Amino acid sequence: MEQKLRIAVQSKGRLYEETMDLLSEAGIKLTAVKRTLLVPSRNFPVELLFLRDDDIPESVANGTADLGIVGLNEVLEKNCDVNVIKDLGFSKCRLSLAIPQHVDYTGPEWFNGKKIATSYPVILRKFLKDNNIKADTHVISGSVEIAPGIGLADAIFDIVSSGSTLISNNLVEVSTILESQAVLIAGKDKKFDQEKQSILEELLFRIDAVKAADGKKYILMNVPKDKLDEVLSILPGMKSPTVLPLANADWCSVHSVLEEKKLWGTVSRLKEAGAESILTLDIEKMIL
Repeated sequence: MEQKLRIAVQSKGRLYEETMDLLSEAGIKLTAVKRTLLVPSRNFPVELLFLRDDDIPESVANGTADLGIVGLNEVLEKNCDVNVIKDLGFSKCRLSLAIPQHVDYTGPEWFNGKKIATSYPVILRKFLKDNNIKADTHVISGSVEIAPGIGLADAIFDIVSSGSTLISNNLVEVSTILESQAVLIAGKDKKFDQEKQSILEELLFRIDAVKAADGKKYILMNVPKDKLDEVLSILPGMKSPTVLPLANADWCSVHSVLEEKKLWGTVSRLKEAGAESILTLDIEKMIL
């Protein structure tokens, strides 16, 4: 029987959606998803185990799953015997301390003697100990941001994405303790047999190809040969831009890869340098 890598993933929420997007872009097709605990792939030897995010690190540590995709914040909070084997670059957020807006904040020492509400007591207590801050930790499972407003705590330690939830609860972020993102984890000192190791290597190869293409655009243009040096000085490339001859001996075609955030500024400079018929294309995968 063919072996499968079992990957524990979050059953709902933003991380679930972005995990499904990554696997789809990596060419992994699932038989079904909704209301099913264990879902095999139709075309790749993996199966997904859908769990609550805070159950994923333990399921990987105890061997119920071979791998897990979960936020780094959950990995550090659960403190299970797992290793991060790849940063995945999505579902980014931060764990931060926040206090009421009207408070005169003087620095970390402000938290001495205060009560801090949080769903992440392990990470918070480590920070407090490392910084010699003596504060009480009040553990809340949800809606941490309301704690100061109803008198349960003086401050909070919680996930921040846009910051809009803090603002709506009259709180202000004063210190970021952890930058988090989705990560791929495996059991600490976990050794796969040859077949599973081969599947893992292929999975990592596909993920790398998807991540390498993220935020990139393929650009091609026609350039007069007497303007070629100037155009090439503008363009970045994986190693160097590709230059191809055209039917008109006085012109050539130039191809390169750009970061999408720099696209419009670069295109304007290319036009000024003499490039014409500039075309940009999405990149699905990029094999480095």
